[in-house]
Amino acid sequence: MTDPGVITRVVLLRHGRTSWNAERRMQGRLDPPLDETGQAQAVEAAPAVAGFRPVALVCSDQARALQTAMAVGEACGLEPRKEPRLRETDVGQWQGLVDTEVEAGWPGGLDRWRSEPAFAPPDGESRVDVAERALPVLRELVGPSEPGAVGDTAVLVAHGGTIGALTCSFLGWPVEHWSSVAPLGNCRWSVLEFRIDRWRLAQWGAGGV
Repeated sequence: MTDPGVITRVVLLRHGRTSWNAERRMQGRLDPPLDETGQAQAVEAAPAVAGFRPVALVCSDQARALQTAMAVGEACGLEPRKEPRLRETDVGQWQGLVDTEVEAGWPGGLDRWRSEPAFAPPDGESRVDVAERALPVLRELVGPSEPGAVGDTAVLVAHGGTIGALTCSFLGWPVEHWSSVAPLGNCRWSVLEFRIDRWRLAQWGAGGV
């Protein structure tokens, strides 16, 4: 990957489907690969993401994100750079459990986790924790932007929880509003753009694979 110039657009792509996604099983830091559907989603999304003409491609080092990033890299001629700080939320004792098992063991816990960004599963991370570790990756990549700047595009391939927390934190949204953002589907993306004098959310949930 060549060193990017000024980055004024960032595409944040969620990985393709895994069998655990299909089962509604909590993945967190566990590392199931893409299933056949997820592989097909990545291949189908790759040309559309490559159409943004990225000059940088960074991804979580978990298998599902890396596999998705490899498909994007093949489409745009970039080698993904693995970045551990973009890993998915550590859901602690919930990892490997389906949602009904989580609800049985921790009644009301899932609802709190989905609606309260500062709430963490037992032995896990909150969305606020995730943003604190992932935000420096984005800030290091984009650097300062001067008013009116027009630059290049970077693609970050990560996880739904990470992308949501990173987007809200980067834009400076109050934490109590983070849960108003809808979950990002597999192989869908958000787009952040620097326009005129500030960063803005240009797209959310784009893609249709």
